[in-house]
Amino acid sequence: MAFPTVWRECTLLCVVFLLSFVRTARGQAVQAENVTVQEGGTAQISCRLQNYDGSIVVIQNPRRQTLFFNGTRALKDDRFQMVLFTPRLVRITLTNVSVMDEGGYFCQLYTDDTHHQVATLSVVVPPETPSIEVNTEAVEGGEAKLTCLSPRSKPPASLRWMRNGREIPGVVSQQENGKTVSVSNTVTIHVERRDNEAAVSCEASHPALGNQRRVRHYRLDVHFAPTVKITPPQGILREGDSLTLTCTVTGNPLPRLIQWSRVNDTLPERAEISGTTLVMSRLSQSHNGTYLCQAHNNHGRAADHYTLLVYDPGAVVETHSAVPYAVIGGVLALLVFTIICVLIVTIWCSVRQKGSYLTHEASGLDEHGEVQEAFLNGNDTRDGTKKEYLL
Repeated sequence: MAFPTVWRECTLLCVVFLLSFVRTARGQAVQAENVTVQEGGTAQISCRLQNYDGSIVVIQNPRRQTLFFNGTRALKDDRFQMVLFTPRLVRITLTNVSVMDEGGYFCQLYTDDTHHQVATLSVVVPPETPSIEVNTEAVEGGEAKLTCLSPRSKPPASLRWMRNGREIPGVVSQQENGKTVSVSNTVTIHVERRDNEAAVSCEASHPALGNQRRVRHYRLDVHFAPTVKITPPQGILREGDSLTLTCTVTGNPLPRLIQWSRVNDTLPERAEISGTTLVMSRLSQSHNGTYLCQAHNNHGRAADHYTLLVYDPGAVVETHSAVPYAVIGGVLALLVFTIICVLIVTIWCSVRQKGSYLTHEASGLDEHGEVQEAFLNGNDTRDGTKKEYLL
């Protein structure tokens, strides 16, 4: 009688085990979805349930801290919110996402056995507008060394230098800063004076920006020695007139001090200096001389001069023709060319006329020879006729 009892107990245990297995199999179905979000945005983490039977659902962060226990908040972080809890879908949101939130979020379903799926949160960090650092001072005839820097991005940003619509090749380097990457691009540009204020730019591109770019503009600052030019007055100057000389100065950096002086003498008492302008009123012959404008910066010195000649009020001064020298030179060249052509034609005609005279002279010699032959032969001819010749 013992054997049937044991058999019944074994059969009952098997049925309970199978029921428990079926219940567990039906309740353990959970799926998680991976999420990619831009830093500062909002991430939605979803856990999909199949054949949910009311078991406990737990959501944990990458550090295995419990965020929610069956819809109830377990971690005091207001950035996490439970937005949906149904037998088919459990969803939470995470606002103001940072790279520190990146990792695997666990969707766990507690039944007779614990089953879980991991939703991987990936955080993308787009670059800010890059900055530009000047490594070396650009001097005329030298090189400008510029570095474009994007200090933080994920994945690494792409940097390129542009000038007049063309890319300038540079040296790119990267450095990891935790979960983000710092990227730099350094270019070396040979510069001349004309390159001062030339525009260049650094562009940063990134998958999170799509077709857009973050651009930083820069104008080259090329240092060079100054140039000086005095603008002279028009016409002649007589006693009693006023004189204004303007000194035009260029240079980078622009010279701060402009110096006016007179060669081998001091400036007249009535001379007034205002910046780059020298003014002298009521001129006299004592003002005659050579005046200098000088300027300098860290890269050189330059000067220009003007010779002042003041005439008596009644002096007669010969003025030069206002016809440009280029016009005079052109007229002279045309005149010389015309004379040469006339000479060539004259010589050609003379040679042709002389050739014609020589031809007629040779014809006359032939006739003269015939006369001589007739005279020697006594005017005899083969046909018995006589010819008369005029000698």
